Amino acid sequence: MKLDVTAEPAVTAGPADLSAAVTAAQAGDERAFRELFRAVQPALLRYLRGLIGDDADDVASETWLQICRDLPRFAGDYDNFRAWAATIARHRAMDHVRKLRRRPSVPVPVEALADLAGAADTEHEAADAVATGAAVALLASLPAQQAEAVLLRVVMGLDAETVGRILGKRPGAVRTAAYRGLRRLAELMPPEEAP
Repeated sequence: MKLDVTAEPAVTAGPADLSAAVTAAQAGDERAFRELFRAVQPALLRYLRGLIGDDADDVASETWLQICRDLPRFAGDYDNFRAWAATIARHRAMDHVRKLRRRPSVPVPVEALADLAGAADTEHEAADAVATGAAVALLASLPAQQAEAVLLRVVMGLDAETVGRILGKRPGAVRTAAYRGLRRLAELMPPEEAP
């Protein structure tokens, strides 16, 4: 697989499509909020996994709780909403890291969880976990600034100016960090085998 380090990130839904959903969600429309959640959550979760690993689901939940609480005061379109969500997620992730440093957790033995049955498709979840784990391991090998720039630009699909506002950096510095990070990831990727 060859990474195209010059390509702009792909966004699944256009800003015009979901700007109306932002406004409707602010007015209390549950369907519009669900639409926003479905559009933003996958990328937000990947971003958080890149930042903090296995605790991403918990931090994403905290992020959405704050989004729900503060949504009536939000001002902006769908692009601004995504940037706002990424900013909140980043702050919650940093709070989470600080909390872990103050109070380390005690792992639960796997045997204690053996009797808990799940309804999910285990094969699909295992494949996703392996792919995500490999991607997180590759990202972890990058310097922190490059990794976060790649996560926000590629995974979240935010533009350089928005990422710059989130990270407190100039857009040019963000583009450079993302480019260098993607180039380094391309070097680290194993060569694609011929069929």
